[in-house]
Amino acid sequence: MLGLNRKLIELEKAGKEIKVGLIGCGQMGRGMISQIENMKGMRVAATADLQTTIIQNAYMLAGVEPQQIITTNEIEAAEKAMSEGKVVATTDASLVIELPGIDVIVDATGVPNIGAEIAWKAIMNKKHIVMLNVEADVTIGPLLHQMAEASNVVYTGTAGDEPGCIMELHDFADALGFDIVALGKGKNNPLNYEANPATAEAEAKEKGSSPKMLASFQDGTKTMVEMNAVANATGFLPDVPGMHGPSGTASELPDIFRSKAEGGILNNKKIVDYVNGVAPGVFAIISSEKEEVNHEMQYLKMGPGPNYILYRPYHLTSLETPLSVARAYLNQSATIAPWHGLQAETVATAKKDLQPGDRLDGIGGFTVYGTLYSQQESVAANGLPIGLVDANVVMKRAVKKGEIVTYDDVEQEKESMIWKLRALQAMSF
Repeated sequence: MLGLNRKLIELEKAGKEIKVGLIGCGQMGRGMISQIENMKGMRVAATADLQTTIIQNAYMLAGVEPQQIITTNEIEAAEKAMSEGKVVATTDASLVIELPGIDVIVDATGVPNIGAEIAWKAIMNKKHIVMLNVEADVTIGPLLHQMAEASNVVYTGTAGDEPGCIMELHDFADALGFDIVALGKGKNNPLNYEANPATAEAEAKEKGSSPKMLASFQDGTKTMVEMNAVANATGFLPDVPGMHGPSGTASELPDIFRSKAEGGILNNKKIVDYVNGVAPGVFAIISSEKEEVNHEMQYLKMGPGPNYILYRPYHLTSLETPLSVARAYLNQSATIAPWHGLQAETVATAKKDLQPGDRLDGIGGFTVYGTLYSQQESVAANGLPIGLVDANVVMKRAVKKGEIVTYDDVEQEKESMIWKLRALQAMSF
């Protein structure tokens, strides 16, 4: 991200700014609006959400005067408002995507099917797209990335989300020629496969978050999806289905992520994993065969070797997203994208015994959680990607608790955008 601050200052001095179109004004979107109002050379010029009052409040909390916020679903009125330096609030996501003055779209909905449609339309309208929607990315990201390249726009995950932060460590180590043994993140709550909106309700209320979203963290799905994105970007794979998930401190990880022959837990190198005990941090375990490099690392108090840890103890989620916006617009490059295609798959796994006729309820619900497999393992099992699970998917065969849900086990009552794009991706790759 070096130099983006100076480029943004230059942009503003030239009387220009990056105009951002935001879809979804929940916690992530609201924080992003306020952060961008502090920045040079950029503004959230238009925002879509089901409730315009939420958008208006977000802009006012960011310091925008009420008279500068124009609420409309008419594209002409929106264009006029933007030309006058005002911001737009709308319930129509397509309006934001189609506005000629918008340069970069940010999807902050968190809903895979909605994110699929937003990304598709953004690329069709020749706009860069930043995904605060890892669930959609791991399901159809390879196709969207390919489409974006063909359209000469950028498709990217976001800085601040753990996959983007891990990618920064990976690229730093890779550029320097280190061997990268493992990439991972911390998990900040105990793994509970049975977590659901009911069990998470009290804690969610206390934190002011969605019970379903909190359950998706507790049952491990969010962690699996995030490391799935890293796998698709780097080619690194889970060492075992669902990853190891050891416990440890940052200083202990270089020894934990060694081969079994060396007293560690690994069967392979170049793996993705998660750790209980280092949240909210992300890490890369690196090594070198060069004697002088190891001598220097030890002199720099990086540990005794042969493995060392690069550790970032924070990630600022959507507050860092503007850096991905700027990088896409100014440098025509992605923070993280599925450059290696579909390397891994987060597969739906039964949270309880499922019977024919049961309707699945999506990520963080009562019916399924996600388990990360290599793509080869997922294909062999005919596993159903967690990103395809929604209320339109109904069980047609019984599946026991803890077992993989396969394509053969379900039927789709109503075709959705993400299923269509997944089918197109299967044909394209």
